[in-house]
Amino acid sequence: MANRYALRMGRPHSWTVFYVFTGQPVELKQQSMVGMNTCDAHAMVDRLNSRDIAAGEGGSEAPRKRLVDGSRRI
Repeated sequence: MANRYALRMGRPHSWTVFYVFTGQPVELKQQSMVGMNTCDAHAMVDRLNSRDIAAGEGGSEAPRKRLVDGSRRI
């Protein structure tokens, strides 16, 4: 399984966590993951990718997927 999330350096010591399939910054709790320090950015990418792996293995944190029409799959 390919990782969905990666890091991109904006300036020295300033990182953006982004979704690799769109190139857009990740947004969590209405906050974009841009301008992060190195340690926090790496930790966030690790956490997000680990959550995806757990979800793929039937983990309890499996995110609900949105269908094309915007409704949620149960």
